[in-house]
Order: sequence, then C-alpha cells, then structure tokens
Amino acid sequence: MVNIETDSVERPLLEVRDLKVTYEAQRGSFFKHVEYVHAVKGVSFKVARGTTMGLVGESGSGKSTIGKAILRLAPMAAGSISYDGQEISSLSDRAFMPYRKRIQTIFQDPYASMNPRLTVASIVAEPLMVHAKEMSKAQRLERVADLLEKVGLPADAMNRYPHQFSGGQRQRICIARALSSSPEFIICDECVSALDVSVQAQIVNLLQDIQDELGITYLFIAHDLAVVQHICQEALVMELGEIVEQGPTDALYRSPQHPYTQRLLNAVPKMPTILGAR
Repeated sequence: MVNIETDSVERPLLEVRDLKVTYEAQRGSFFKHVEYVHAVKGVSFKVARGTTMGLVGESGSGKSTIGKAILRLAPMAAGSISYDGQEISSLSDRAFMPYRKRIQTIFQDPYASMNPRLTVASIVAEPLMVHAKEMSKAQRLERVADLLEKVGLPADAMNRYPHQFSGGQRQRICIARALSSSPEFIICDECVSALDVSVQAQIVNLLQDIQDELGITYLFIAHDLAVVQHICQEALVMELGEIVEQGPTDALYRSPQHPYTQRLLNAVPKMPTILGAR
C-alpha cells in the first residue's frame, strides 16, 4: 500500500486496525460446498476528529462494507475498531448502545432508508425516542423543527410523507435524522451518488456547513472522485477489499502513486464541476 505521510499526531476519533470481513457463500445443493467471499482484507486507517476522510473505490471494492462493520451491520472476521480511545468492536450489544447515539449514518438511497408510512416528524424524531427518552413529545417536535430548518427545509415539512419530496429533499431529511441524536461521527455511505449533479453540490455544501458549525467528523464513502476531492481532507483508495493508497487528498490527486489510483483518476470525465465556492 502506498502511504503519503501526514503531520497529524492527535489521537484519532476512529481507528480501524487490520479489519477483515468475510461472508459465506454456499455453492451446490447436495454436498453444500462452502466458499468464502473476503470482502475486506486487513484494512487499517485512522480518522482525525473534525475532519472528513474519503473512502473511494469502484463498486465491489469493499468500501461500504467497512462502514457497515463500524456500525456493526457486517460481521467482523478479525481486527479491531476503536472509537475515541475505546475498543468498541468486542462490546456487547447493550454496551455498544451509547455509541449508536454518537455514530450515525446517511445511506445512499434516501427513500429506501425511510419508512414511507411515517411522517417526517416521526422519522426524524425516532432516534430521540431511543436515545433521549426524557424528552417530551413537544420537545421532540421542537427539535425536529430546528433540524429541518438547519438542513434547509421548512418546519411544516414535518407533517408530510417521504413520497411528497424530491430526492434531494429526502436526503436532507435523512441528514436531519442523522443529526437528531447529536452525533460526533457520521458515515456518509454514497449519500450523493443517487442525486443529480446540481443537487449533489447542494448536499455536499450542506454537509460542510454542518461540519463547520458542529465539528462533526465524516467518513465519506463514494466512487465520485470529484466529490471526494472537494469535501475530504484525506482519502483512502480501495481495490478488491484492500487499501492501495492513502494520504492527503490534494497530494493524492496531484501525484497518485499506485497504478489503480492512476487508472481511477484517468477515468474521471474531463468536464467542469459545479462543486465550487460555498
């Protein structure tokens, strides 16, 4: 793996060490021969507090699996994950519960990640009902209204349903839901890839504004290199379950060292981007 050195010495908010994720895949109905898919092969990296780490690679490279492993949505075969100095990968479900408040996620498909039968108020307030049980219904609704305004939606949007919004508006709702428990770390799993280019720019700029205001740390998973270059201070390049290159985004894009990174950059369409000044 090519590693471009950085000057950061502060204790990272998230540290992943030698992470491996393996899935079983049965082949054949009579002898039930079992084959294994090694989705992540010994990945290690650190994410500094208040920064945005990009995780980039083509489909099937294992980048989303890493995000799911951090959230305990994918089985770890080996390795460890530490959050704010605490090893969390071996915690029981009950012991891990406080970290579900501190670590949130924004999924790729905003419509699929919301219950279409619930109003926006119920969707955004759901984490509060789990992690802030002391809040009254009126307090939860007030919090929902504040969050909707923070992500650029009117407060009265809370009375509507997901199908009544555009794709970009739905993603704003999902961002509001992720923010409702006041997290420190958010995993953005391809959160702009399903959106039009102009809407992508709006969502990326919104995420940056929120980071500036709240100091939130992001793991930004994407395959769009232009978006990663715009929002991330550092980037990890994945190929077939392994990190092949990592370092400051500007240095990585200016002078990629690994052949795979070079091929990815060469595949980016040479066209102007609308991801500009905020």
